[in-house]
Amino acid sequence: MSAKIIDGKILAAEVKSCAAQAVRFLQERYGITPCLAVLLVGDDPASQVYVRGKANDCEACGIESRVIRLPAGTTQAELLARLGTLAADSAVHGILVQLPLPRHIDPAAVIEAIPPEKDVDGFTPVNAGRLLNGEPCFAPCTPAGCLRMIEAAGVDLDGKHAVVVGRSNIVGKPAALLLMQKNATVTVCHSHTRDLAAVCRTADILIAAVGKARFITADMVKPGAVVIDVGINRGADGKLHGDVDFAPVSEIASYITPVPGGVGLMTRAMLMLNTVQAAAPKTAGDLGFSVKNPVRF
Repeated sequence: MSAKIIDGKILAAEVKSCAAQAVRFLQERYGITPCLAVLLVGDDPASQVYVRGKANDCEACGIESRVIRLPAGTTQAELLARLGTLAADSAVHGILVQLPLPRHIDPAAVIEAIPPEKDVDGFTPVNAGRLLNGEPCFAPCTPAGCLRMIEAAGVDLDGKHAVVVGRSNIVGKPAALLLMQKNATVTVCHSHTRDLAAVCRTADILIAAVGKARFITADMVKPGAVVIDVGINRGADGKLHGDVDFAPVSEIASYITPVPGGVGLMTRAMLMLNTVQAAAPKTAGDLGFSVKNPVRF
């Protein structure tokens, strides 16, 4: 068998089209143009690329983008002060601090300074707690994008066994919570998991988020499994590779996401939905698109 590709480019375009439609609705009905502010500290090349991509997505959706670039020597106090200004600005609906930050800045302190109602990355303790409790919140964009891709493939998660390889606060843990909300039975694996390959082979849905190129090999995948590859790794050949050994695994799986062209594009698209949702008044309803946990603080 050969797996069907879950095309992130097509799905991301559909999601951004929904976001653009919702932006037009907010502008016409309420006179609101959603605004996303991105704080970038330093000149990390990868971060520059990510921020540029987010700005382009905002433009495509009709969202105002404010990119605040600060020098690498910016102190934590200075960064928190800039965050405070954005938090108090009613014209700014979403705030994102591009990670990683310089070593002298505590990322936890910075993330906690973002108001939960403007935390469109879904990283603050308030949003993390609300997600845990199944309450309205912003879900982190990458796991939310993974779920969207699984559902777009027509896969019913009810009663399925999902294995998440990786336990980060950004992907692994929230992905497990979102899968449980869909009534999947979830196993989270990590560096201390015994006989990882055997556990992975029990998965109906396998999400790889470990940050190691081609870590998930064909012998770790159950025939017919849905494989979602979150990894983006730069190989010695200069090309991008996922956490999944794509070619061999695609001969075993039923559905698989590519790298590039998969989850990364969906992550950015879900950020657009979160930003639009952050701008919407409580009376705006679901804005014409489905959001599992719409924010209503």
